[in-house]
Amino acid sequence: MGKGWVNLSFDQIVMTVAMALYLVVVLLVGLLYARRSKTSNDFYLGGRGLGSLVTAMSAEASDMSSWLLMGLPGLAYLHGLSNASWTAIGLAVGTYVNWLIVAKRLRRYTVVAGNSITLPDFFSNRFHDKNKILMCISAVIILIFFVPYTASGFAACGKLFQSLLGINYQFAMIISALVIILYTAIGGFLAESTVDLIQGLLMSIALIAIFGYGISAAGGIKEVMENAKSMPGYLNLTQIFNPDTNKADSFGFLKIISELAWGLGYFGMPHVLLRFMAIRKEGELKTSRRIAMVWVVISLIAAVFIGIIGAAAIKGITDSETIFIELAKKLGGSSFITLFIAGVILAGILAATISTSDSQLLVASSSISQNFYKGLINKNASDKLVMLVSRGTVVVIAIISIFIAWNPDSNIFKIVSFAWAGFGASFGPVILFSLFWKRTTLSGAVAGMITGGISIFVWKFLIAANVSFLNIYELLPAFIIASIAIVIVSLIDKEPSEEIQAEFELAASTQPIE
Repeated sequence: MGKGWVNLSFDQIVMTVAMALYLVVVLLVGLLYARRSKTSNDFYLGGRGLGSLVTAMSAEASDMSSWLLMGLPGLAYLHGLSNASWTAIGLAVGTYVNWLIVAKRLRRYTVVAGNSITLPDFFSNRFHDKNKILMCISAVIILIFFVPYTASGFAACGKLFQSLLGINYQFAMIISALVIILYTAIGGFLAESTVDLIQGLLMSIALIAIFGYGISAAGGIKEVMENAKSMPGYLNLTQIFNPDTNKADSFGFLKIISELAWGLGYFGMPHVLLRFMAIRKEGELKTSRRIAMVWVVISLIAAVFIGIIGAAAIKGITDSETIFIELAKKLGGSSFITLFIAGVILAGILAATISTSDSQLLVASSSISQNFYKGLINKNASDKLVMLVSRGTVVVIAIISIFIAWNPDSNIFKIVSFAWAGFGASFGPVILFSLFWKRTTLSGAVAGMITGGISIFVWKFLIAANVSFLNIYELLPAFIIASIAIVIVSLIDKEPSEEIQAEFELAASTQPIE
């Protein structure tokens, strides 16, 4: 059991109050937007009314999650620059390409294809899938990979409060999950997108503050560099520091390509793609892209170097993913003001967690209520009933995620990396071929989605686990296999109908459709 509240120190109480105030703001936003989510279109997609700033910040905040403040710094803290840096580079490039080529075409095509409000809806409408085969498969994939993804966010909350207050990990995780459930179920897409804007800004403040303080705590940049140089391979992009042997291991070309492949995941992330679909006007996407890229590049650089700086400032942390938390605790000092600021900074971890978990819960619940329930079971269900089912599904999925994250030794980076690969390989190739290759057929899309999802499991647990030189990030080979499957099956299949091809041409044109 953890501490009781009566045993908390003054500094713990002040920091907790700061974070609690933040959670109150989050719930108030949910209540504010509850009245605006009157239809399923509002609840799932905000009525396609997001502005450029909210679109950019909500897309990136929901994308990065607690992984940005805990997983990535923890990776750099433990192993140095190589692994974390190549992953960050891959993510930055993937973000840019996604905004550049996918965003506008997807926004247009989802309107053309039956005004689709969810990703499974789009897949079904794009290929005129009357039997809803593609809708069912994509809904199942969303559930399979979003539940553990959501669990990683709950685990981050548990680690935060356990490390900060010494209270029970499971208790802290449940309380955090309840807040996320409440405002997501009440406010829907508009609530979580608006909160994600606030959370993105808070995450930025937290990263910059800890980056600056960490250097000071370490004694300056010179001390940070000297500490890094004392660990073999720590600052080398083609080597990786091994803390078990205190030696440098090789980080070769295949490993580098493997880490860069993280960028491929963006093409299949439902919670990111939804932001492209929800923007008010496609012309605003250019502004959104610029805002998003500035935020992403600064945030990724800061996160990686917080790990490097933290290695010099604080030694001997048993869980490397808590380095951000430990630095924030040191920042607090003893005065009320600095302690409160430290609490606000730690709320950045809550912000990162909530911004992703809310999006994942909403997407997963929509796959059940909109695609399974209304799409297959009760096609005549009223909008009110669909929204009721959706809100109930949010609660059920969250409960399952809590059980998955029950173990306090859960590794956030590993959980996120597997879920990220799952979406990237299952949806990424299908999205790209659907948007840019007119010859893609329904059978080809089904083949790509299934082979992508299966390949993730096969590669990770059978091939990579038993063949050492093929121990690379499963997203890369699975993405390639899924793409090949789409091309081969589509070419074998007969051409899409004239109506489908006409819709493709309209989405690819510059003709106004708004």
